[in-house]
Amino acid sequence: MAIEAQAPMTIMYPLIAVAAALVTVVAVVAYVRVQRQRAQRVRATGYGLYGTGRRAATRRHAPYALFLAALLLLLFALARPQAELPIPHLSSTVVLVFDVSNSMAAADVAPSRLAAAQAAATDFVQAQPDTVDVGVVIFGQGGLITLPPSARHDAAVYAISRLTTSGGTSLTQAILTALGAIVGRPVALPTDETPAPDLGYWGSATIVLFSDGQDTPGPGTDVASAAQLAADAGVHIETVGIGTAEGTTIEVDGYQVATALDEQTLTGIAAITGGSYHPAADSASLHDLSDSIDLRVSTHPEQVELTALLAGAALLLLLAGALLMIRWHGRIV
Repeated sequence: MAIEAQAPMTIMYPLIAVAAALVTVVAVVAYVRVQRQRAQRVRATGYGLYGTGRRAATRRHAPYALFLAALLLLLFALARPQAELPIPHLSSTVVLVFDVSNSMAAADVAPSRLAAAQAAATDFVQAQPDTVDVGVVIFGQGGLITLPPSARHDAAVYAISRLTTSGGTSLTQAILTALGAIVGRPVALPTDETPAPDLGYWGSATIVLFSDGQDTPGPGTDVASAAQLAADAGVHIETVGIGTAEGTTIEVDGYQVATALDEQTLTGIAAITGGSYHPAADSASLHDLSDSIDLRVSTHPEQVELTALLAGAALLLLLAGALLMIRWHGRIV
């Protein structure tokens, strides 16, 4: 990806830049004068150190031209020039969404589905740079924002550690609540009386949904429509399937209830938004979650100092000039 300056270059010490230009001009004038004096000696003696012709002129002047260019860059670097450049960053907003329904207490992923998701999510948060704001949403039959997106990664880890299971599951509410955390206001599905909400475009936001995919149908629930709202807003949903296809049983209110991973639903949610589904049938696959989830990359304008870049370029020019001197003349003169 090419990086282009978004604003004119600024110089912290402009007087040094002026001095650099003057010194370079003086050096060029001095070099021209020396070359003229050398030419006069050659004409007087009939002996040319470098020979004649275009090739000889190139060998005579090229190394010194590189030295002069390096001098200009080094002096200009002392003026500490700066430019505003678009710097790429990872997704600026990531909302972690946790299924805390009763089925997440199942132990087909040790020590339990929820505990495994908590451990993986904690590792994920701790692996993120400061440029990523992390939010936490929990959902059962409804959704709740327990931590709005922020740069306080320690707060996200603490919120994750306090999760407990209860109630049913509404993936629709999970997505809508996560979208609300991103846009900063409640989000609802369109109805016959209300049009689809205009959420704007949030292309640098990602939702990471931890769930076994078992959805509890109810009035006003439509997982595909909720996922489409996210897609229309430019938000990717990365789904993480916690559990096994074989499943197990859990006890709810004295009853034995069968529960198994529904990969089809989670895969469909991710596909609608252009995200990916990540199976996590064991703790080993969850351990590598941070590397497998592809966060969005966005660019933000930042003021970047060019001193090191100019100094590096100057050193390369000096090295090139010295090598040409040694190659063509056997010494640095």
